Amino acid sequence: MIKYFLLFFISCISFCFIHAQQAALPNIAVKNINNKIIVSWVNDYTRPIATLNIQRSYDSLKNYKTVGSVLSAQSRENGYADANAPYNKMYYRIFIAFEGGSYVYSKIMRPIKDTSSKNNVATNQFRWLYNSDTGFVQKPVKPLIPSYPSSNIFTAKDNHLVINLFDATTKNYSVKFFDEAYNFLFEIKRVKENLLIIEKVNFVRTGWFNFELYESGELIEKNKFQIVRDGKKL
Repeated sequence: MIKYFLLFFISCISFCFIHAQQAALPNIAVKNINNKIIVSWVNDYTRPIATLNIQRSYDSLKNYKTVGSVLSAQSRENGYADANAPYNKMYYRIFIAFEGGSYVYSKIMRPIKDTSSKNNVATNQFRWLYNSDTGFVQKPVKPLIPSYPSSNIFTAKDNHLVINLFDATTKNYSVKFFDEAYNFLFEIKRVKENLLIIEKVNFVRTGWFNFELYESGELIEKNKFQIVRDGKKL
């Protein structure tokens, strides 16, 4: 009996911990990642959402302005990269409009500094493995796909893909693209411009896609983005 109780207790703790890492609407997560503001959330609403507008203000109570929206308002996990924030401690909220006319606002949050390694990349991510000949050795671990959208590679309102790397002209960046099942699609062997737009027709179909961003051959970010069909409601 005690054994089953402990298993149940541990399961409850694990469930609560996992869900505590997610910001389910009307809660949102706002992070400052390398001085780029990322607003992310999880949509657990059962009512269809018509519009999600990201808003920011210098004041926590008023003067909010809409700075962006998302194409796929119904997606369960989504987010917005505010690349033009004039101040890295502004207040953020989301205007959530449901089909039928009702609406709510999310909770108000300010950015929290992300102290993890550079864009959650492979840097300093190792595990120790024992080898009978050499003893304990470090092996690199591939970075996990983060739960927030990328501030470097993301889809714009016109559904084209944006590659936004402020120092691309001075560094050696390359990008590999994969479909949702991680089948290789194509590669940009050298990103030569700070801002590069890739037309959505290059991805043939709609859906989720994965990418790997490299700097001088080293993996620095692994994430995903979504291409939705034209005319889809926000």
